Amino acid sequence: MMSVESTIRRVNGGAAKLSVAPLEDTSTFKNRAYAALKEVIVSLNIYDQSNEVRLDERQLAQSLGVSRTPVREAMAQLEREGFVHSVPRRGIYVVRKTKREVIEMIQVWAALESLAARLITLHASDDEIGRLRRMFASFDDGAPHAKLDEYSEINIQFHQTIIAMGGNGILVNLAENLFTHMRMIRRKTIGEEDRADRSIQDHLAIIQALEARDTAAAEALVRNHALGLADHVSRYADYLE
Repeated sequence: MMSVESTIRRVNGGAAKLSVAPLEDTSTFKNRAYAALKEVIVSLNIYDQSNEVRLDERQLAQSLGVSRTPVREAMAQLEREGFVHSVPRRGIYVVRKTKREVIEMIQVWAALESLAARLITLHASDDEIGRLRRMFASFDDGAPHAKLDEYSEINIQFHQTIIAMGGNGILVNLAENLFTHMRMIRRKTIGEEDRADRSIQDHLAIIQALEARDTAAAEALVRNHALGLADHVSRYADYLE
């Protein structure tokens, strides 16, 4: 996916003005507009926003250097995927999931990722599993909170890698869109309470179980780690109400 830097600027209290780079290749306007807009939306840290974020279709088309038609088509796809919603006579807004919706997404993720962990113990190579441990080499001091932004990205990559290493294409496809939603809430919650410190401990325990090919332990540890996030959201994420 292309790299897109995004910023939000309020214009007279109206729609958020998103800064996006023009599309260089105009061969597939709809698909490229969709990819660019999705990346921007995911980067917004929507759960850190106190106000609704309204998108200006005309401004986005101008920024991307395309007509409004591919932007409108991309918005329709993003709405089907639950990233934006349109309000008649008001406009298009970035979706903020409710607490209930976030918890339900995490519960489904727990089931998918625990299945991937099972498949890893049965089929992945030792070198593939070793990649997971190498991800955390820069946190050997056990203090991820000191480099929270870096750790947040490694945390996201860790869970994506587990899904991919399961080697099941259908599982990967099922998890892809779900995880895009979840990464926004993961980015918000990783710095809350003592989640970063507990997260790295959980990850290292998961890696140890995978290395030992302990299928039952790996499944349970991955599932419980995800459900721990659901419990945290239930207890502390009042900003989702």
